[in-house]
Amino acid sequence: MGNLFCCVLVKQSDLAVKERFGKFQKVLNPGLQFVPWIIGDYVAGTLTLRLQQLDVQCETKTKDNVFVTVVASIQYRVLVDKASDAFYRLSNPTTQIKAYVFDVIRACVPKLNLDDVFEQKNEIAKSVEEELDKAMTAYGYEILQTLIIDIEPDQQVKRAMNEINAAARMRVAANEKAEAEKIIQIKRAEGEAESKYLSGLGIARQRQAIVDGLRDSVLGFAGNVPGTSAKDVLDMVMMTQYFDTMRDIGATSKSSAVFIPHGPGAVSDVATQIRNGLLQANNAS
Repeated sequence: MGNLFCCVLVKQSDLAVKERFGKFQKVLNPGLQFVPWIIGDYVAGTLTLRLQQLDVQCETKTKDNVFVTVVASIQYRVLVDKASDAFYRLSNPTTQIKAYVFDVIRACVPKLNLDDVFEQKNEIAKSVEEELDKAMTAYGYEILQTLIIDIEPDQQVKRAMNEINAAARMRVAANEKAEAEKIIQIKRAEGEAESKYLSGLGIARQRQAIVDGLRDSVLGFAGNVPGTSAKDVLDMVMMTQYFDTMRDIGATSKSSAVFIPHGPGAVSDVATQIRNGLLQANNAS
């Protein structure tokens, strides 16, 4: 029906190319356009103005001889003022774009080690975009953005990289664990040293109190009972302590304490040792 009335409807997001007897006439903008077929005019084709995206996978080798697959995403569109060039000069723009992407990636990546490829993917994308924009503008296409969306090494290389990373993390964890155990042991040793120091002070004070108490008891008893010496009082105290100890040991069925040598006569030896200790303490004070 449109051809009957010599009219053609061009969609909003498209451009139409009009020819007359096989020769380019003009580019038709969106809307209702007059194309008089009776004088040889017709629409040769259309171009979309929408943003288009092309994902290109390129396999190449890095400087350290690792094969990787680099995936580049190219976003492009037709230039309105060069629509005729886009329509006539390229039969397959995607093939042309892929060729330039392959050329740039295979020129950049072999200069870098594998780790550097990951770190410098933005620089690689910029190089691809600059080369594409310079080449495709002459053909009526505008390169809006180029992204390196994926870098995929060989599976064995990827597994090795993961193992290296895991080993490094385990080494760091082991160092941290050893450092924590070292701190715990240091704190425990400091606590034990402080505990032993305080325990020693307590034992020293306890023994001093015992010595002072025995001395006061002996001196008080000798003063209150005429005719008794300090030796007699100390022997009586030690004998009392001996029988009290034997009673406590006998009252406990599971006691394993035994006096060697055993017998009441041994009390005098113990008393002599204690008396000598008291005399030495008095002389020292």
